[in-house]
Amino acid sequence: MYLTQEKVADYWRDGYVLIENVFNEREVAAMLSEVEKGHRVATTQHDAADTRGRRARLAIWHEIGDDIWGAASTCPRVVNNVRVLMGEETAFFHGKVILKEAKTGGSWEWHQDYGYWYDQGFAAPRMLSAFAALDPCTRENGCLQVLRGSHKLERLDHGKVAGQTGADPTRIKQIESMFELVYCEMSPGSVLFFHSNLLHASGPNNADYHRRAFIMCYNALANPQFTEKKTSGQIPCPVSADDAIEKMAESILAV
Repeated sequence: MYLTQEKVADYWRDGYVLIENVFNEREVAAMLSEVEKGHRVATTQHDAADTRGRRARLAIWHEIGDDIWGAASTCPRVVNNVRVLMGEETAFFHGKVILKEAKTGGSWEWHQDYGYWYDQGFAAPRMLSAFAALDPCTRENGCLQVLRGSHKLERLDHGKVAGQTGADPTRIKQIESMFELVYCEMSPGSVLFFHSNLLHASGPNNADYHRRAFIMCYNALANPQFTEKKTSGQIPCPVSADDAIEKMAESILAV
């Protein structure tokens, strides 16, 4: 499961790298069960409107809980690859579930994650997201889109775009032709690791099936946050046993 030197080079060249089958079918099924019936997603979610008025739902938290989400966020198949890509010790930052419901789910406008996180006080873009597909991610249901290599632009100005925070739309139109647009179609259980300065977006869900994903976000342990209220952990991200998430999945699916 650990990345080769070639894959690490791809990450730094393109701003992202995809690993297939990081989570198995039962682990994905357990996460979907918790999306539909779990307490954490139910109590932390809110809607965000796109420029067309359609809405996607987001559930977000900043602590590692004793649940399937905590097990996934500390899974060595994820955390150790984050360490390899960043080349340094990492801290858990936050987890979030994105829900785009069939036929109605809205878009996410073009943005960089560090465009948000810079305003939360982080000194540098030594940060990374791991996007785990829980449903098939296709063009039809609004898969992630990236501008390959756009992380090399460094941080762009961000502001209000409809009900979301996004990169300056005028600047996006000016730079889109500079980079290859890639539709990141993914199978359930696959994980896309991407740089915090990579420009990414996603279209609406026009399909008759949902597009749900779990995104795990990490900060370099030595990357300070210059705010009084800290949101990032100040300790190395724990690494659980490789079968910890499988054991938790067994108990969830047995209910």
